[in-house]
Amino acid sequence: MKKMHSIFSLLALLIMAILASSCNSGTHKVGDKPFTAVEVYPTKPRPAGQSHVLELRAEPIDTVRIAIVGLGMRGQGAVYRLSFIEIVKIVALVDVVPSSVERAQETLMKMSRPLADAYVGKEAWKEVCLRDDIDLIYNCAHWDLHAPVAIFAMENGKHVATEIPAALSIEECWKLVNTAERTRRHMMMLENCNYDFFEMATLHMVQQGLFGEIVHAEGAYIHDLRSMLFAEEGEPGHYWDMWRLKHNEKKSGALYPMHGLGPLAHALNIHRGDKMEYLVSVSSDQFGMKEYAKEKFGEESDYAKRDYKRGDMNTTIIKTAKGKTIKIQHDVTSPRPYSRIHMLSGTKGCAQKWPRTGIALEPNGHNFISEDELKKLLKEYEHPIVKEVGEKAKEVGGHGGMDFIMDYRLIYCLHHGLPLDMDVYDAAEWSSIIELSQISVANQGMPVKIPDFTRGAWKELQTIKYYTKD
Repeated sequence: MKKMHSIFSLLALLIMAILASSCNSGTHKVGDKPFTAVEVYPTKPRPAGQSHVLELRAEPIDTVRIAIVGLGMRGQGAVYRLSFIEIVKIVALVDVVPSSVERAQETLMKMSRPLADAYVGKEAWKEVCLRDDIDLIYNCAHWDLHAPVAIFAMENGKHVATEIPAALSIEECWKLVNTAERTRRHMMMLENCNYDFFEMATLHMVQQGLFGEIVHAEGAYIHDLRSMLFAEEGEPGHYWDMWRLKHNEKKSGALYPMHGLGPLAHALNIHRGDKMEYLVSVSSDQFGMKEYAKEKFGEESDYAKRDYKRGDMNTTIIKTAKGKTIKIQHDVTSPRPYSRIHMLSGTKGCAQKWPRTGIALEPNGHNFISEDELKKLLKEYEHPIVKEVGEKAKEVGGHGGMDFIMDYRLIYCLHHGLPLDMDVYDAAEWSSIIELSQISVANQGMPVKIPDFTRGAWKELQTIKYYTKD
């Protein structure tokens, strides 16, 4: 916290100096450049002996042996979904709550799978990472453990798939990148929304040029989580130790940008021909959490008297090196229908999923095409991966099937020794928005530069590619 205050103080002095130098008695001229985005965290040089891991290939794995760390809501779902994949063996289950491990074991039994070794304890995950009979650590623990578990696992020779966000600070982002480069291990953030059927179809449309050049994109995580944030132990939706409320209580910014940003970043070929340059972020004041706390617990309750920091609605604008813009919104404390927006706007058309699913194309860009035309177009541009496994994904479930496609693709690529669909740079870039947006919000929307976690290697590729063995 002291480090963050020091950063904010330095930034305030820097802004004052910049404004003073640019305000020459009201003689500022059109075309003058008063300031550029502030490089709070410069891009770090690559340590000697390391090289990038873009499109990293590792040795193929016959049967992928998995340890699942964290058996809350996401972890339990992972046990179930992964049990449908024949070339998977779940060998270890880890959690701090014994009943959660028992519940996961019951799922394995129902799926006619062998029981896994059980580990219970706050640091039991370290024992699992040290084993030599595990290929992949599948990390579903709470946010604060995502980066530590991933780093320790890679240092001990394991590939890692971690729930979102992969990191909470720029420092953690760099540790993930450097550890992956040094160990040559895969590190993937489990961004399931990249595998939503509509998102995958629109990605395919973009790659086939249907929308022309993509100029602007919008995404969001608008999801009323108040009942879960304030759920105490024993209540539906309770987060262990109420960890998610603690994050929302102390920080203001885009705390969970990945669901909206991930699919857009792939459509825009971020770090595969383009990169995110800087962001501007602003938040409303905080209203929703305090009001909800008063209504549920009473005005004199501890919850009602807390000083909640996170503004209800955060809006972050990102500019890319090639001149594209991305808008990301985050609001989990307002009574609004769920939305990730997912809007892609190009020179020849656009697509969006929320609040109304539609596609508009030249020469009639003023209107969405008809429902029949939309169904026909979505079928025509159905992503090849959805064609392959979409029906199975719907049967298994997990947010309509996208969770299963995510797991299927992860295991498929590990099994065949292929680059994963999402890499450590995706994890670092998307997660970096969390801290960078907080800095911008705290400084009245100051433009903040986004580090280049590929250190220039983004220029070596031209497009995102989801590899297959053929």
